[in-house]
Amino acid sequence: MLLRAVKAQGYTTPTPIQVAAIPHVLKGKDLLGCARTGTGKTASFALPMLQLLSQSGPHAGPRQVRALVVVPTRELASQVAESFRNYGQGLGMSVAVIFGGVPQGAQVKNLERGLDVLVATPGRLVDLMGQRHARLDKVGILVLDEADHMLDLGFLPDVKRILQALPKKRQTLFFSATMPPAIAQLADGILSNPENVYVTPAATTAEAVEQWVHFVDRGSKPELLRKILSGPEVGRALVFTRTKHGGDKVAKRLTLDGIPALAIHGNKTQGNRERTLAGFRAGTTRVLVATDIAARGIDVDDITHVVNYELPNVPETYVHRIGRTARAGATGTAISFCSGEEREFLRDIEKLIKKSVPVASGSASSLRSEAPEARDRPPRAGRSGRTSDRAAPGGGRGKFANSRHGGARGGKPAGGPRSGPAGSRPPARLPAVNRGPAKPAGGRADHGRPSSGFGTGV
Repeated sequence: MLLRAVKAQGYTTPTPIQVAAIPHVLKGKDLLGCARTGTGKTASFALPMLQLLSQSGPHAGPRQVRALVVVPTRELASQVAESFRNYGQGLGMSVAVIFGGVPQGAQVKNLERGLDVLVATPGRLVDLMGQRHARLDKVGILVLDEADHMLDLGFLPDVKRILQALPKKRQTLFFSATMPPAIAQLADGILSNPENVYVTPAATTAEAVEQWVHFVDRGSKPELLRKILSGPEVGRALVFTRTKHGGDKVAKRLTLDGIPALAIHGNKTQGNRERTLAGFRAGTTRVLVATDIAARGIDVDDITHVVNYELPNVPETYVHRIGRTARAGATGTAISFCSGEEREFLRDIEKLIKKSVPVASGSASSLRSEAPEARDRPPRAGRSGRTSDRAAPGGGRGKFANSRHGGARGGKPAGGPRSGPAGSRPPARLPAVNRGPAKPAGGRADHGRPSSGFGTGV
């Protein structure tokens, strides 16, 4: 049944994370997996879990939960639950998702009936546990997915409450794209003799992502964004802002400039978020403006460009953001805007990824001339919530491959050195825009499903 369902999804070859993780999960081992988004991580635990559940006896009884998957956001919860349903066709497994922002009535009914697989966000799950609607004493398999993002969102206390409600004898699968000390400590405390699977070194950026930075005054960002998104090779683009209000403002300005765009963030209703995301997947919305929280559930393989309209003040977030492109074996482009007050954010990002981000030609000269000095300056003391000496292993020197959507490039390097000492610049050249033939807004006809590599991007 599982093989038939996988074939029906159009997948033929497992991804590296699936090859490495699935055998361990099938043996009942605890697992610590470190892999960036878009590597096929969901299938690496969903497929073996479904097989184990189908072999381990009867389905869940009333008020029982046999397997629990905890994720940080609503969009990701919906996506993971849908993957379980797709892969589990014909197995008769009961799968449900619970998250906040919607009435709890239907969720409570699902819990009362009993579930083979429950996918949940921490806040709503803890709330239902407090109301005695959710019992977790029969959970045999636990998955913590995107654990680092749960930490960023302040969910660690909720996660610990969930862990206390689980039986000590269980199988635990722990996934994180980065491994900061707090996450490593959490993993060490809940895993028993885990198998370690590191497909992409922690906190490194995708080699297939071509990265550029524009030094630009804050007031000039809207016009620069318009010019970049007007480039003919820009297919689907994801634009990141730090705040919800900022996201709405950017989307409105783009629309007024003739580039239809929609915003997705936590202040939108769940229905609005689902419709917006569906339009982005289908290609009817070409540009999506998102905050970091909302973007963690976006699983679209044909995003050609990621634009950091505002640099994140947590360097690990940069890794998550640009991981939205170059998925499923494709290449992509990440363009960052850096104003004067954001230069230290860039310095911390470059320290984390262990390479400098090349400066795109056309950066505002007044800021561009200051950029090398800004990168070399020691960080200001006393910034709360961040340390400036974070560096993950395995950063190394990366290559910045050309986007597959820029056909005019002819497969040759796009010009100049790809990385170098902090502050180095490539030769004068156009930024990664206005080059190559136009890409249809809708992307591939199958809207992102790979022709090979089962589970890629889920």
